[in-house]
Amino acid sequence: MNRIALTFALVIGMISTATAQNELRKAFKNARSNVQNRIEARRDDGRLVNRGQKDAVKQNVVKPFNGQNLDNWEAAESDWKNVWTVGVPSVDPDNENGIVVKEAGKGDIPCMINATPADWRKEPRQGVDLRTKEKFGDCKLSIEFFLVKGSNSGVYLMGEYEVQVNDSFGKADDKMRQGDMGALYSAAAPKTNATAEMGTWQKYEIDFVAPKFDADGNKTANAMFKKVMLNGKVVQENIEVTGSTGGGVTGKEAATGPLMLQGNHGPVAFRNIQIIPQ
Repeated sequence: MNRIALTFALVIGMISTATAQNELRKAFKNARSNVQNRIEARRDDGRLVNRGQKDAVKQNVVKPFNGQNLDNWEAAESDWKNVWTVGVPSVDPDNENGIVVKEAGKGDIPCMINATPADWRKEPRQGVDLRTKEKFGDCKLSIEFFLVKGSNSGVYLMGEYEVQVNDSFGKADDKMRQGDMGALYSAAAPKTNATAEMGTWQKYEIDFVAPKFDADGNKTANAMFKKVMLNGKVVQENIEVTGSTGGGVTGKEAATGPLMLQGNHGPVAFRNIQIIPQ
């Protein structure tokens, strides 16, 4: 082989080797990316999911309170004055049954506040129920609330099934009834009293299944609270509800309905509301 032919062969060999190396690098990079995106498992919401699934779960979260205003909500028709506002609540230092509202500042978490007076029964009456404009069926709900001493509210799934928000702090488990904190109003008393002290933030985590209907509108399955957790403790589990628990939007069952927050029984505030349709 002459010198020119040898040089040419060496060059061809080097090019082939470089090409193979580049292809190998690309394959390795793609494989590593696939491992990170498809195989890397993480625990999220009690389930083992990969990163792609986790991102999908995040995208499916509905946050009806935007932290700025109540544009995604509507008030129930009432002769009582609507006093819902946005801000940060605290207990009135001059009256433990009252609530004080300040404007949210740097580092504060904006809240939806039903700023009724401490003596909310006094005329002229103030406070109305508030509900989302969007409707939901099966869902998981996470919601934090702030209640003052002696006040009363409720979280209504689909606007018809109430999880009670009440001042039950310190009450013995065997004394808890269907109107106490953690109860499904008029349907089931809580398993235990997980109520925190009034004037502190508390949290509900609710796994709810909506009632089902056939093509003719006949109900084929009751609504069910698969699980209700209050401040990290299970207070309800696998409870069927045969109908509206009372005080809801229409008193009638449907396939979907809004999330409703009771506002006609005293001051209360809510924040960090997240709904995951199922």
